[in-house]
Amino acid sequence: MQITLEALRAIVGPSHVLTGDDVHSRRVDWMTGAPCQAGAIVRPANTEQVAAVMKACHAVEQTVVTHGGLTGLVHGAEASPDELVISLERMTAIEAIDQVGGTLTVQAGTPLQRVQEAAREVGLQFPLDLGARGSCTIGGNIATNAGGVRVIRYGMMRQQVLGLEAVMANGRVISSMNRMLKNNAGFDLKQLFIGSEGTLGIVTRAVLRLQPPTPSEQTALVACPSFEALTGLLSQMGKALGGSLGAFEVMWQNHYRLLTETLGRHTPPIAPEHPFYVIIECLGSDDERNAIQFREALESALENEVIVDAVIAQSHTQRDGLWAIREDIEGLIKGLAPLFTFDVSLPIADMQRYIDALEAQLAQRWPDARLVVFGHLGDGNLHISVSAGSDDVAVRREVEAMVYQPLAVLGGSVSAEHGIGLEKRPWLSTCRSTDEIELMQSLKQALDPYQLLNRGKILS
Repeated sequence: MQITLEALRAIVGPSHVLTGDDVHSRRVDWMTGAPCQAGAIVRPANTEQVAAVMKACHAVEQTVVTHGGLTGLVHGAEASPDELVISLERMTAIEAIDQVGGTLTVQAGTPLQRVQEAAREVGLQFPLDLGARGSCTIGGNIATNAGGVRVIRYGMMRQQVLGLEAVMANGRVISSMNRMLKNNAGFDLKQLFIGSEGTLGIVTRAVLRLQPPTPSEQTALVACPSFEALTGLLSQMGKALGGSLGAFEVMWQNHYRLLTETLGRHTPPIAPEHPFYVIIECLGSDDERNAIQFREALESALENEVIVDAVIAQSHTQRDGLWAIREDIEGLIKGLAPLFTFDVSLPIADMQRYIDALEAQLAQRWPDARLVVFGHLGDGNLHISVSAGSDDVAVRREVEAMVYQPLAVLGGSVSAEHGIGLEKRPWLSTCRSTDEIELMQSLKQALDPYQLLNRGKILS
């Protein structure tokens, strides 16, 4: 460590600089459970303390890694023994809610679920939603431009942020806490930090856009006989439900069967014999009208034979049971371990050919390999899990090549919503041109010339 711990303790208080076992007892991410290896963890309480810490770090060129909820999957929060972790775990204040303007001002360490609850308490909603809602933080959501299950209706995290505050590598505070929907005065500086994974600045506060409530939630699980029927269903439901279509989450049979029949973790609402299963959600304000519209849309889909079976949730408990199958990542880990996970996007029309080719490649190389697929098909995002019998680095590299290389031809992306981190850095050029990467490097050099913030993440 190039920075003295005494200097850090003077800024944040003696009890908020962790070292030794207090550091190593913490996990660096939720999936691997690997211990944090940082030289120290400092826990500031506000933007001013973050700025003071970064000024001290900048003076001695001390590298730092920012920690939020540690729910990422691309090793973006890893820190070496000579690096300092800045954890935002104390920065959890919801500072203000403007019911008229529909905004919520919050510190970056606040969990997503707390923001959702605060919005509901005043009769509004914060629409971003993902399985890690109880652990992931707003700052992490912003840093990775999180997606989740309602992107098809509300967009990604980028669309939910009106303004933010960030601390630069030299400790300078850029406060652009805009609360207006329309502000066209020069560069939109917040976009520099959204999705940059903590490499250009540390997001400390944000102004979030809230939405009117949708108290009526109609949820169904349906089965589709083919990929053509699946895409036809997406088109049909989009037209029938319009802006009320809130989610269109697809599980390939291999995902649905593993979690229901093979592992028995969930009772299958529909027999696991169909090629595709979809959770469809219709969100509205009028429960009776919403329910009628939803049933009519499903009946039409049955008549058109784009679905062959359907179950409509009759209660919140049944709805939660349907979503539990989709969100059971723990079950996937237990059922496929050791496994490699991927988060990609590509044109919807190319998805099945891509998956068929990947499955054939895996089977040819490892006859006992297993492939499980699910995703936010409505927004072109697939989550792929592969078990090849080993988690050896060489095996991972082979599997990565099979998953990522075809995306270059298809115009896809190696990261739909989880970011690049360390894990996907070698594959960035698959979906970004040389000119784009050079511009990213120029921005990094201009804003962080000493490479202090999350060094080595995204860019070499």
